[in-house]
Amino acid sequence: MVKEEFYTGKMFDAYEYFGAHPIEEGGYRFRVYAPNAKAVEVIGEFNDWGTFPCFMKEDGESGVYESEVVHAKEGMMYKYRIHQKDGRKVDRADPYGFQMELRPNTASILTDLEQFYFQDEAWISHRREQEKYYNKPLNIYEMHMGSWKRKEDGSWYSYDELGELLIPYLKENHYTHVEFLPLAEHPFDGSWGYQVSAFYSATSRYGTPIQLMKLIDTFHQNEIGVIFDFVPVHFAMDDFALSHFDGTALYEYPDLDSGMSEWGSHNFNYYRGEVCTLIQSSADYWLTKFHVDGLRMDAISNALYWQGDQKRGINNGAVRFLQKMNEGLKKRHPDVLLIAEDSTNFPKVTAPVSYGGLGFDYKWDMGWMNDTLKFFEMEPRERKASIKQLYFSMSYFQNELYLLALSHDEVVHGKKTILDKMWGEYEEKFAQCKTLYFYMYTHPGKKLDFMGNEFGQFREWDESKEQDFLLLQFPLHKQLLEFRRELHKLYLEEEVLHQEEYDRNHFTFVPVQDKNGCVLAYQRTVLGRRLLMLLNLSPIRYERLCVVENRQSKWREIFNTDGIEYGGEGICNQEEIIGKKGKGLKEEYECYVRLAPFGSALFYEEREGCFF
Repeated sequence: MVKEEFYTGKMFDAYEYFGAHPIEEGGYRFRVYAPNAKAVEVIGEFNDWGTFPCFMKEDGESGVYESEVVHAKEGMMYKYRIHQKDGRKVDRADPYGFQMELRPNTASILTDLEQFYFQDEAWISHRREQEKYYNKPLNIYEMHMGSWKRKEDGSWYSYDELGELLIPYLKENHYTHVEFLPLAEHPFDGSWGYQVSAFYSATSRYGTPIQLMKLIDTFHQNEIGVIFDFVPVHFAMDDFALSHFDGTALYEYPDLDSGMSEWGSHNFNYYRGEVCTLIQSSADYWLTKFHVDGLRMDAISNALYWQGDQKRGINNGAVRFLQKMNEGLKKRHPDVLLIAEDSTNFPKVTAPVSYGGLGFDYKWDMGWMNDTLKFFEMEPRERKASIKQLYFSMSYFQNELYLLALSHDEVVHGKKTILDKMWGEYEEKFAQCKTLYFYMYTHPGKKLDFMGNEFGQFREWDESKEQDFLLLQFPLHKQLLEFRRELHKLYLEEEVLHQEEYDRNHFTFVPVQDKNGCVLAYQRTVLGRRLLMLLNLSPIRYERLCVVENRQSKWREIFNTDGIEYGGEGICNQEEIIGKKGKGLKEEYECYVRLAPFGSALFYEEREGCFF
């Protein structure tokens, strides 16, 4: 009999009980939860799709239907035929099924996941040592598996085929992790995986669950972490899936006002323990069975507030669910990453549950993303009055454990790509794009960027086409990728850029004498090392920009966006820069530097006993 924890929302491994599992004596055991059904059959290739009826027996009054089918074998397709009390008979995919047919077909497929053995012990040990990357670099490549690259005939690469291409690319460009848009089964390509129909089935678009396991294992053996985009808020409305599963609103809210999301999907009802069990067990399933290193949880704003609208108030049931889920997952997987996509000001998103928080490890900084992109879209003449908008995030970066993301959502639906958002003509866009990423990688917070941005994709993302890698035949695109590669390497190697990054004491703004008001200067310090960042956000060329220091200092430029190798003009600072005593009465020293139009430079303070 199913444990009481299932009904109270305390169960995290419901996938071990429900669904279809092989029996030692042969065949498969099927279990499904349908408390309001009149009767349930299991149909499939093993009984000619119901020609020979196989009614399931209800386990007491638990709402759980069970059946053993000795003729069922791995690879066979099956469904549950739900006999509703209104007389309808609806064939459903298994809510806990481990594999499904390729859309538009909808049958579940019998699969034995225990046939694969991971060989990633060294990586798992390494992952524990990273301590959630709190004081270490975290550089994430977000991607849609079906549109990164495609075969010559336009078809998808399988899970294992993709790894042969993707892993060298990630290593060459110094990414620590890859984050895949949702890989749980979904019927509509255009949903990008965000309208899920089977929360335990790896999409068959790219192969089998075993092939996905092999891919993740290979990533780990190459020291690359894997993050899955996870959808805990809503689900697809298709009749073969969870929608009115047993003829009633079993998984969704019963009223349309709360039950229908803004995306045309059903919202999960967090006030039912069985629903909470299904979602959090799905999260645990990917972490346990597939060795996934983290989950980025989608649309958390729409869980925290009813329909994502703060005016409608806090959804307390959803808040309690998120806290209990995150707390339970951390007990079972203390070293994985739990990341929230949340655009609200809800407090303590990354605080432990024991301190009244939601228990996430990181939160996307949507404010930073919006403010930064809006600023770089502005004409330069408007920027002086709006520069505070650009660095507003630097006043609150210590409030949460933030992750800076330029995600898939920013390069679709008429928003233009990151490169194309930049103000100006062709060359000016590249110069500003480099400064944008320079700002991103020197700003406190972890990093995430969507595929194609690294080489300057100009065409908006389309899930049906591969990225325009042919652009790398053109110098500026190739040089932008080289710039990104070196910037990532600097970020990984320079401790100042990730140590103590959420501590306000290690960050300060630096004054500059700039009548144009479009130079941003700040410094970060850790363990006696000091880095100075200068960003020129205007088309003006500076030959002697005065940086004001409160002590005698000596600087050496170690990175410049205007390097010739990155497609710039080489307006750099090759000589050592020594601060000189100012003419005023104050104890101030003046350093003079060069900055290219829309260029940025990073300086290391030369001190006795300190070496870069």
